[in-house]
Parts: sequence; structure tokens; C-alpha cells
Amino acid sequence: MSYATPPGWYPDTGAPGTERWWDGTAWTAHTRPLAAAPAPEGFGPPSLPLPHQRDPHDGPGGGGSRTKVLAITLSGVLVLGAAVTGAILLGRDDSGTPAAPTTTTSAPAPVTSPTDTATNSAEPEPDADPTVLVDQLNGVTLPVPEGWEKPESTTEDVPTIRTEQSYDCPGAASFCYHGTVTTHTARSAETDPRALAEADIVTAADKAYEEDSIGRRLHGGITSHKVLRAQELSVAGRTGYLVRWQVTTGKGPGGYVQSVVFPSSVGAEIPVIVRFAFDAGVDDLPLSLMDTITKGIRPLGDSATSGGVGASVGP
Repeated sequence: MSYATPPGWYPDTGAPGTERWWDGTAWTAHTRPLAAAPAPEGFGPPSLPLPHQRDPHDGPGGGGSRTKVLAITLSGVLVLGAAVTGAILLGRDDSGTPAAPTTTTSAPAPVTSPTDTATNSAEPEPDADPTVLVDQLNGVTLPVPEGWEKPESTTEDVPTIRTEQSYDCPGAASFCYHGTVTTHTARSAETDPRALAEADIVTAADKAYEEDSIGRRLHGGITSHKVLRAQELSVAGRTGYLVRWQVTTGKGPGGYVQSVVFPSSVGAEIPVIVRFAFDAGVDDLPLSLMDTITKGIRPLGDSATSGGVGASVGP
């Protein structure tokens, strides 16, 4: 019996020091530095490397012929270097003085590939732009509103933007943020955006206003909710679905949560989930900002916006 390899990051044998994303059915174009996250225990990528990684002259071990040629070449270089050094140090003329070397050597000039040249001359990667959040895995970018930040790490370890200033959560010894937006990959077998959005809005509300990852009850917990919007819409050129709730909490003013789901434009088109959480009663967080961010979601590499928009986004 065989089991399908689950989606995840696995070592890219064709690019040492990097990992490549396996979407569960095929390799994708997404890579990142090695060891950013370990593969699930008991699973691994398909045993065969990527097609472009194999040399047709390699044996079953992959790269055996190239390894032997490299070893022989290196050995020849070492022998030649030793011979040149011996001639310079030991060679003497008839008067007993060291003979001047007849040849000179210099370090070879570094070889620059066309790829390196293109990379060095290209504009900065979108992820370096503070006004754009890049989700490489799901192939989308989000605009970062003025006064928001892109934290380097979060408890969920997912692409995140949030308001810069934190505050003490009502009802729990923890830090909260007035506004947070995160992107996720749908993990269920369901692919219908409406069904996923209607299910995910419960998760979005619980994570923002019910309790945190270690069970602390934030904002005194949710006491009730009201559906404000539930509609089909176009996101990043794909047909998706949006659900928005207003939640009332035991402590504090409560807030608004939203789940937007749409198919990814990369790989196997696994649905993307974008979750929003805005505290109520905050002047800089009108509900219209949720709409502005949603309209600013772009496919990664969108030439019309250099991957996203964000500089003009404001409350």
C-alpha cells in the first residue's frame, strides 16, 4: 500500500541550500532557504528528483558520473598546483640562486551567469517593499495599510499584517492588536469557496475574540454574533466568497471578523483563505478598510502593480 506525500517544503536536490514546495500532486515553482521548517515526520518528497535535476548520463544513484569527473578534475588541479609550487621553490640556476619563475598565475575571474546578472540588475523583490505583504506559497500579495506592519514572526507562523501598536487584551494576560489580517492555505478536502468561507468565519472569530492558542479567554469570550455580509466576489482575478461577522464579547467593545476564500492562481489552485479581525470602536479601522485590502489582493507577479498595491492604502 502506498500513501500520497502531503503538501510541504522538501529539500531541492537541484538547488543545494533551498527547499521547494510540493503541493501534494506536483512540484511548484516556490522555493525558500533550507531548514525554514522540517518536513512532517514519516513523510518525504517523491523518491525521483525534479526532471531538470537529472543528467541523462547519471547512473541510478544520480550524479555518480559527474561526481567522478569532478573528483578527477580536482585531483589534476591539485597535482598541477603542487608541481608549479615545487618548481618555484626548488628550482635554482647554476649560481645556486633561486631561478625566477617562468610563468605567472592569477586567480580566475569570477564567472557571472546570465541569471546572476539579471538578479543583480533587477528591481528589489516585492517582499522587500514595506507596503506589500507577499505570500509566496499561495501566490498572492496584499497591500499593507499606512500605520501597519509586517511582523517577522507570529504565533501562527503565517503571512501577517497588523496594526503597529499592541495593547493588553481584555480578560487575559496577553497582547492584542486592534487590526490583523492573515493568509492561509485551505487544508480540508472542500474546494468550494462559499462552503470554506462559511466554515472558516467561525475559526476567524474564535482565534480573534474567543481564546488564544494556549487557552486564555480573550475579550471575555464571544457572547453573540451578527452576519453583516455573505456574498460572491472576484479576488485576484478569481471567483471567491466573503463572509463578515460582527461579534459581541464579554469584555471590551467586540469587533468584526471576515473570511475571504478564493482559488490560488498557482500549483494545484488550492483555495486561499484571508482572515480579517478589526476591533470595534477604533477610528483608524473603518469597515471600508477591509474592502480596500480585499480589492488590493493581487496574484504574485502582477505586472500592473509590481506584485501588489499598498502605498496608497489608508484607513
